[in-house]
Amino acid sequence: MEIKKIDLDQPTTSLPDQVLPKQKLGTAPLFIVLALILGVSSGAILKNLKSGSGLGGGSGVKAPGDSSTIKVGDVFGAKDESDFPDQAVGILEEGGMDGEGTHKLLRPGGVSQTAYLTSSVLDLDQFVGFKITVWAETFSAQKAGWLMDVGRVKVEELDPAPYEE
Repeated sequence: MEIKKIDLDQPTTSLPDQVLPKQKLGTAPLFIVLALILGVSSGAILKNLKSGSGLGGGSGVKAPGDSSTIKVGDVFGAKDESDFPDQAVGILEEGGMDGEGTHKLLRPGGVSQTAYLTSSVLDLDQFVGFKITVWAETFSAQKAGWLMDVGRVKVEELDPAPYEE
């Protein structure tokens, strides 16, 4: 290879081909396309496992469906109860308190015992009117006495008698 002397006083508009050789594409684009295809397909497979029968996994936990197929004893949501340390039992109704929660869990003892619920895991609308046990994480609230993020639900009764106040 020949070493050329560069005159620093003279401006250059481009570098010679020997300084920056052209690179060959090779197999890199093929590997990138293959990685994208595998990533998308494995994500779709995992999503189907979690949203369908894969969520149950033999643990008795089901993916929620149509509320007409829900039976007493059905469990929905997180497989592990310990993921959501707080527990409450009551009758689920729609509506929160001044923007806190989407639903409320009516419990014996009147309004002071009501828990306001939201869920980042389940669609609580499917359980409205049912007596349920919820496993949740309690959050601080501005107006509601008890605000919980529900991660697991067990159906106790489908047509419970209302609590007396």
